[in-house]
Amino acid sequence: MRYLFCLILWLWPFALVAQDSSALVWEDQQLFHGAGYDPDAVEQGQQFRILSSTDTSFFAPIIASYLLDHPRTSVEYLVAGTAEIDRIFRDSPGGFDLVISSAMDLQFKLTNDGYAQPISDLSTPEWAQWRHSLFAFTVEPAAIVINRAAFAGQALPQTRQELIEALRARPAVFRNRLGTYDIRQSGLGYLFATQDARASETYWRLMEVMGNLDTHLYCCSGEMIDDLASGEIAVAYNVLGSYAMARAESGETLAVVLPADFPTTMMRTGFVPRQAAQPDLAKAFMRHLLNLQSGRGARDGLVLPPLISAGAGPQPPIISLGPALMSYLDRLKRETFLQEWVSAVIQ
Repeated sequence: MRYLFCLILWLWPFALVAQDSSALVWEDQQLFHGAGYDPDAVEQGQQFRILSSTDTSFFAPIIASYLLDHPRTSVEYLVAGTAEIDRIFRDSPGGFDLVISSAMDLQFKLTNDGYAQPISDLSTPEWAQWRHSLFAFTVEPAAIVINRAAFAGQALPQTRQELIEALRARPAVFRNRLGTYDIRQSGLGYLFATQDARASETYWRLMEVMGNLDTHLYCCSGEMIDDLASGEIAVAYNVLGSYAMARAESGETLAVVLPADFPTTMMRTGFVPRQAAQPDLAKAFMRHLLNLQSGRGARDGLVLPPLISAGAGPQPPIISLGPALMSYLDRLKRETFLQEWVSAVIQ
């Protein structure tokens, strides 16, 4: 752990914001060098690019642990929103060596459309991969995240129905102080919303109640959590649980509730594009990533939840990697769903 921590400290001064013609797109763009970095190694094919929706702070320890074993390698890490990743990659399928996203449906469609190359020798459970081309490496729930101050003296809601009742009981407290994804812009938000709607009509009742209270709409979980921590909003719905738990553990301001009525749990996935310039480096990184996330490597200092939790008992119900993921990506079905959502939430 001490050596990994030292390497992370050594890496950060070399995390460079590179110039790129599409720089305005990136939420973050950093270049990580191993301890044996040689500028000439870039010309020798020792640098690869990761396009990802995962915040750099969550992925930096994984990159650091990889570079311990590959000290002459460099990793360029580019962060964008889930919907943006789909657009960027389709515009430039040869521009990236590894594509990582929490939007399972968009990742599945890219794989189904032939953009991913098979990797036959990766060891992972059957339920966590699709045709040896798309690989899951985390299990992460959607959560209700609450600023505890808004519920002082009140029981925290444990289900969607209890949240509805809490909002209806004290509308003055929650008006203009709720948040959720803008699913027109967020691929992950759209995935969570469609899965919720498939599971229960409670979702639509909750959206109508939140819409009546002038809910704030967000691109991403990080911004929702920031506003919860500051008190700008009191409750956020369908926040990415891993991000929320990481923040909640550092203080007593936030409470993370995993709804007891039905879970919405996704898997973060990655694939190596068929047109990748450095497929061997990307495949080596995927092997390392899956080893770490499946409990076959040391996880000291890692923040992302594992694919399989040691000693945690049965896995929670998870959104499956399969053709059903593409159901709500049908153009007409998507338009209809978004119209209903706008009517409920924006009113």
